[in-house]
Formats: sequence, C-alpha cells, structure tokens
Amino acid sequence: MKRFRRGRLLLMLAVIGPGIITSAADNDAGGIVTYSKAGALYNYDLLWVIILLTFVLAMVQEMCARMGVVTQKGLGELIRENFGVRWTMFALGALLIANLATTVAEFAGIAESLQIFGVSKYISVPIAAIGLWILIVKGSFKIVERVFLGLSVLYATYIVSGFMARPNWGEVLHATYHPTFHSDPKFMFLAIAVIGTTIAPWMQFFLQATVVDKGTKLSNYKYQKWDVYIGSLLTDVVSFFIIVAAAVAVYHTHPVDITSSQVALALRPFAKGYAEALFAIGLFNASLLAAAVLPLSTAYTYSEAFGWEIGVSRRFSEAPIFFSIYTFCILFGVSVVLLPWKNLINLMVQAQAVNGILLPVILIFMLKLINRKDVMGDYTNSRVYNVAVWAMAIILILMTAGWLLGMGMGY
Repeated sequence: MKRFRRGRLLLMLAVIGPGIITSAADNDAGGIVTYSKAGALYNYDLLWVIILLTFVLAMVQEMCARMGVVTQKGLGELIRENFGVRWTMFALGALLIANLATTVAEFAGIAESLQIFGVSKYISVPIAAIGLWILIVKGSFKIVERVFLGLSVLYATYIVSGFMARPNWGEVLHATYHPTFHSDPKFMFLAIAVIGTTIAPWMQFFLQATVVDKGTKLSNYKYQKWDVYIGSLLTDVVSFFIIVAAAVAVYHTHPVDITSSQVALALRPFAKGYAEALFAIGLFNASLLAAAVLPLSTAYTYSEAFGWEIGVSRRFSEAPIFFSIYTFCILFGVSVVLLPWKNLINLMVQAQAVNGILLPVILIFMLKLINRKDVMGDYTNSRVYNVAVWAMAIILILMTAGWLLGMGMGY
C-alpha cells in the first residue's frame, strides 16, 4: 500500500508543472502594476472580480490542458488545422502584438524592481536577458521547469507583504462578496486590464504547448488537471494580496495613480522596511519568470502553428526558427526598455488592457475547438464550462464597447 501511494505521489509530481508555471508567470510585472493601481486608486473594490476570475481562470486553463492531452497538439496548430491560415494569422498577429508589449513590461519590471535597491537598468536588464537566453537555449525542459517552479515559490513574498500591511480584514472580506462599481472610464479600463492580466491570451497557448511538450498521457490527466487548478488558485491568492497591500499602503493614506515601486516604498513603514524589500523581491521574481515565459510562449505558438521544429530540450541547430523567435522577443523587450523612457508604467497597464480586449477572440476559438467531437471525442466541454466561458467573452466585449463609448483611447 505504501509503495502504491508513493508511486501515485511520484506520478503526480512528474505531471505537475505547466499549470503552476503558467499561472505563476501570469502575475508578471504588468500584472503587479495593474493590481497595485487597482488597490491604490479603488481600495478593495476590485477584489470581488478576482474571486470570480479564479473560477473562470481554472476552467479556461483546464480546457487548454485537456485539449493538449487529448489531441497532443498546441492551440496554434489546432486553429490552423480547423480554421485555416487566414484565421490563424489573425489570431497570431493579435497575440504577437500583445506578447511583445507584455515582454517590454517584464523587462521594465526587472529594471524597476532593482532600481529600488539602487541598481541601474543598464546593468540589470542586459544581465537578466543574457541569463534567460542561456537558460532556455542551453537548458533542457526538466532544468527549465525546475528553475521556473523554484521562482514560483517566491510569490509568497506578496502574501507576506499583504499581512505585514495589517489591513482591516472585515473590510477586505466584505469587498470580496459585495460587488462595487464605478461609472468613470478609468475604472472600466482598469477592470478590463485586471481581467486581461489574470486570464491573458498567451497563457492558453503556452500552457497547451508545454503540456504537449512534456508528453502528458491521457491516463495521467487527472494529475494535470489538479496542476491547473492549484496554479489558478495560487496565482489569484497572490493577486488578491497585491491589491490589499497597495490599498493599505496608498489608498488609505493618499489615493494616487502610482507605480509598483512606489507601492513598495509606501510599504516601508510596515515591519521596519521588510515589507518594502519583500515587495521589490517579488516584483523582480515575477518579472524574471514572465520575461522568460512570454517570449517562449510566442516561440511555441508560431512554431507549432506552422509545423516548425519545437521544444526547449532541442539544440539551436535542431529548432533554429523556434529559438530565433525567442531571441527576437528578448532583444525587442530589452531594446525598448533601455531607451531613455521617463515612464513605462502606463505601457505596462495598457498591455494588460490589450490582453483583455483580445481575450474574447482566443476564448471563442477555444470554445469552438473543444466542443467539436471530431477534435475532442468524448472530452468536450460540459454545459457549465460553456456557459461560464461564453459569459466571460461576452462580458469583456461589452466592457470594451462601454469603455470605448465612454472615453475612447485617451486613457
């Protein structure tokens, strides 16, 4: 019996990875800035959105993992096979714009986090980029996955920061079940950005590709499903506490539109400065992890869609286009951040809003694919899944239309 239980545990540990890594990378620099702004400007008013998004995120991620295990194909490849090249180019073109903008945000997060400790971006960003490039190009899938999982553990720093800020937990609890709305366009824009950074389009492509790359079998899918559910829960717990920390540190003293580094500085009075350091370390970790995952997601998506050689465990000569796409995204992100910008924060938030605006396109492709018997066999969606994910897509479309009518692109 002990040997049987040990075998099941080892099997579960072998399967776990893609879901937790994808969800952890979702709390990237742009996400941290977005959640920080949400707390700084609107107190706890968006916490109830995080609670609802946790369930939808788990469903959407599980759909991708299920498609990957059943078909052994990535999302980009399935879109090309079932909708043709034109629709594939439309989906991938939109994804590329969002991914490049978000990659810039990740390297901006690396720069901003270490500037809190006095390190220049002209030192931190190139060193981080070189380290990430070597890790992906020279490492194997197992090494890369272990490094990513190790970095994921550091997200606990945000939970610690949230507790150190000593919020009124009664108010926090009330905000989680009592929806609050604001009529101003900035609130609508920020709500779209929160949704876009919580359920980002790139996540679906990356998760499905890594599940396929890892070779998870259908017989072991129940463990992969728990990997996705655990990852979805953990990432939104972190998001929750980022909003709480920012609300206490900024909104409760003087609500202003600030950056994540200023949130870290505002936390200085709590716990004799440790909260500030923890927030900064968490921002660096989040930026580093996502700066690796976003370019990797882009490389996976384009390579699988057009049948190019793919896989982290391959050599550069075996998958030259795959690694070239990854390298291009890294260089693009670094080059933009090293320009003499005064403020990249608005770009970081706007990138998350772009994710939210584009998300319905990806969700509709996924819903069409996963409900096809010829693609999924007996593993199509349940009615609950379809209702929840269709509702998310429609709500986002209506929110985007409402924001555009209320303010336009003048955020």
